Amino acid sequence: MTPVSQEARAGLAPLALSSAEGLLSPNGSASLTGQEHSALRRLARTLRRDILFTIAEANSGHPGGSLSELEILITLYYRLMRNDPGNTSWTDRDRFILSKAHACPGLYAVLAHRGYFPIADLSTFRKINSHLQGHTKIGTPGVEMSGGSLGMGLSYGIGVALAGRLDGRDYRTYVLVGDGECEEGQVWEAAMAAAHHKLDSLTAIVDRNGIQNDRFTSEVTALEPLAAKWRAFGWQVVQANGHSFPSLLRAFNRARETKGRPTVIIARTVKGKGISFMENNPAFHGKAPSWEQTAQAMRELRVSRREAGQAMRTMGIGDERTDALVDAMRALG
Repeated sequence: MTPVSQEARAGLAPLALSSAEGLLSPNGSASLTGQEHSALRRLARTLRRDILFTIAEANSGHPGGSLSELEILITLYYRLMRNDPGNTSWTDRDRFILSKAHACPGLYAVLAHRGYFPIADLSTFRKINSHLQGHTKIGTPGVEMSGGSLGMGLSYGIGVALAGRLDGRDYRTYVLVGDGECEEGQVWEAAMAAAHHKLDSLTAIVDRNGIQNDRFTSEVTALEPLAAKWRAFGWQVVQANGHSFPSLLRAFNRARETKGRPTVIIARTVKGKGISFMENNPAFHGKAPSWEQTAQAMRELRVSRREAGQAMRTMGIGDERTDALVDAMRALG
């Protein structure tokens, strides 16, 4: 059996549906008990920790967008989607497509903790012969699309949703796009096609963190009024706080209840969320933190030296690197 995280063992994983449980409809409720909300927030902290360790170990990757998208992914994989880590080819699974595929460290962390593959695989990120490359690829358990150039994911998602309709399946398709990615013409061609086909099983999510590559989106191409643009293309538009689980659940439920047209959720997020020197900082769009910076990030996440060391060893990071990180944390006091 693939090992899963402590949070999953503590009871979070059963919130996500699996074929083995025989449950064939989403269970996303806009209401969360206090215990459930606290568990989701603890999970987000744990995943932020492992995202940073993953990228620091590779000395390469995209932390900013991986951190901004995290609550969206957790909401989908732990509260909404029909997904079964033990049966990745389950015909009636809901599909998630990461169009901004460079933000894959966030998705990989979620998939690993959800049980799709061992957590130790995270330390192989971007290494030769690893199934965890710098952009998502089919063959990695849980990954639905091979990514690369931006702008393709929504078109792919339309194909997946249309296939479900033709096959008489009731699965839902979710596509996460970046806000800078919305400058791609293919996104708007796809938006027209989805509205034309009345694909109400399709939900797009825009990670509206305001930064692309090396600058703010407003400095490259003005996207606003973004909601009005999507409405003009025939979509229902729902706006949400992309770091609030209740807000996201309400948005996804509105999408599920909408008939006759696709829905886009514009999720307002913070690039580099949770780490002070990464937040709203274009420099960390595609730059790995140093181990000294990672130590600082652990302090901000309130990760103890003991927890950090245990997590790194669980991920398969060597003793020398682990001891160096713990020493750096000790130096910070």
